[in-house]
Amino acid sequence: MENQLVKSAEERTFQYQDSLPSLPVPSLEESLKKYLESVKPFANEEEYKKTEEIVQKFQNGIGEKLHQKLLERAKGKRNWLEEWWLNVAYLEVRIPSQLNVNFAGAAPHCEHYWPPKEGTELERGSISLWHNLNYWQLLRKEKVPVHKVGTTPLDMNQFRMLFNTCKVPGITRDSLINYFKTEREGHSPSHIVVLCRGRVFVLDAIHEGCLITPPEILRQLTYIHKKCHSEPDGPGIAALTSEERTRWAKAREYLISLDPENLTILEKIQSSLLVYSIEDDSPYITPEDYSQVTEMILIGDPTVRWGDKSYNLISFSNGLFGCSCDHAPYDAMVMVNISHYVDEKILENEGRWKGSEKVRDLPLPEELIFTVDEKILNDISHAKAQYFKQASDLQIVVRHFTSFGKELTKKKRLHPDTFIQLALQLAYYRLLGRPGCCYETAMTRYFYHGRTETVRSCTVEAVRWCQSMQDPSTSLLERQRKMLEAFAKHNKMMQECSTGKGFDRHLLGLLLIAKEEGLPVPELFTDPLFSKSGGGGNFVLSTSLIGYLRIHGLVVPMVHNGWGFFYNIRDDRFVVACSAWKSCPETDAEKLVQLIFRAFHDMMQLMNSAHL
Repeated sequence: MENQLVKSAEERTFQYQDSLPSLPVPSLEESLKKYLESVKPFANEEEYKKTEEIVQKFQNGIGEKLHQKLLERAKGKRNWLEEWWLNVAYLEVRIPSQLNVNFAGAAPHCEHYWPPKEGTELERGSISLWHNLNYWQLLRKEKVPVHKVGTTPLDMNQFRMLFNTCKVPGITRDSLINYFKTEREGHSPSHIVVLCRGRVFVLDAIHEGCLITPPEILRQLTYIHKKCHSEPDGPGIAALTSEERTRWAKAREYLISLDPENLTILEKIQSSLLVYSIEDDSPYITPEDYSQVTEMILIGDPTVRWGDKSYNLISFSNGLFGCSCDHAPYDAMVMVNISHYVDEKILENEGRWKGSEKVRDLPLPEELIFTVDEKILNDISHAKAQYFKQASDLQIVVRHFTSFGKELTKKKRLHPDTFIQLALQLAYYRLLGRPGCCYETAMTRYFYHGRTETVRSCTVEAVRWCQSMQDPSTSLLERQRKMLEAFAKHNKMMQECSTGKGFDRHLLGLLLIAKEEGLPVPELFTDPLFSKSGGGGNFVLSTSLIGYLRIHGLVVPMVHNGWGFFYNIRDDRFVVACSAWKSCPETDAEKLVQLIFRAFHDMMQLMNSAHL
């Protein structure tokens, strides 16, 4: 054991990057077989037969040619998907990303030492920031432990993107800039940007070679807070980052043309460690209901968030915290990791700073003042108006189900993640009387620069089980048998997707090869069943497990008639976060959450009453 500890202490965060396997290309036959299976719940016999013919034709014709070209591409790249995925899923998307693409979540500190309390935000903020800075230093020193499954190391590349990273808008495609370096690689920018009441400030996290302490951070934040609350608001340039991407790109170009100093300021924001957002609101929260605080983090004041930044740490005046993150550089598990680290440190230190109160003679934070004109101020007004209009249409419900959690489901030999996915399928079926195409995130981090694959949770087995639950003539034993079949199917799919045997990314690769070669879009992708089953980003249920910790998060729905659904699993509870658009008459987040909770009870009852 001691040897192991010594050995693991020597491990560096990024040391296995060069030895990770390349992302494989699945077999065409297998992918198409899985695809056909996934469309079944959404087709009648005739539709299915037609799709079967389209798939067969694709497999024997153009599909095989595209597949060969994809294999060729994969020979020259350790991850054939990486660049494509970044472009198609994020950088080429033109809708406003701050609301539609970014993910956000509330910090769970209120469950222990930091319940909501007015006037605590600066003191608490200085402690939270300090723990975040320590994590940045751990990354710089490569001391963040390597994630593993058993003894197999997982890809850690996304952790390089947490700090000092920003998206920059382009006319047709955005770009991603990462300024982070480990200590072995060289200098990494160490300044933080603070946004408050439409104004922008910058302060350095390092003074005389070491991190500034919480009392020192508190002095800097207090200076900014006082200044902003006793003087007029700033123009709120940050609101432009919530705009449609091409509009923001043009506004940014214009801003730079007004004064070259504006570019220097933009680069300061882009390269900053993170953005610290000071919000004036005091959202309501209880340990069982995070709805309002999540809503305010996801759709709060756009003048105090830099929507393109990889990390906005948000503080509220009643001492609650959260984060809003651009999704392009990394997936939520990176944020879950640092949020958990900070939360554990706050818990460990009983919510206090226990070190020296001494404050060194630091330079005061510097205000970054953009040169603006009437046109820019109009652009800001337009950005805010469209942002608030869309934000007001969003319904958010975040609740804790406290009757049982992971412990009981594991005791019944049921995988807790699958348990929630099937409960969601049943809830949707009960609400709308039909199956709901569902995207669940699977991680592909076994592979070099691996990110995600799609698990399509709405299977034939899941639908049969939902139908049996709605049919009074089906016996308990039969319902239970069908439920266990649905469990087995889902577990198998998750395993396959995580190990590079999913099919959605493969199909995307084939489509993109066709586009690059200037070929017509194959019929497979224009077939109505392709989008009806969720293809092309049309999943009505967009879901993800945030993990087995106290950390929360949420995204907006993928489609107008859909739901965003994130959840975390704890020993004694399930926490579900659900979003929907109010303007869609079919989607009601409150109703869906109630039906999911009912499904949890029904499923557990099934396990108890049918005697395993």
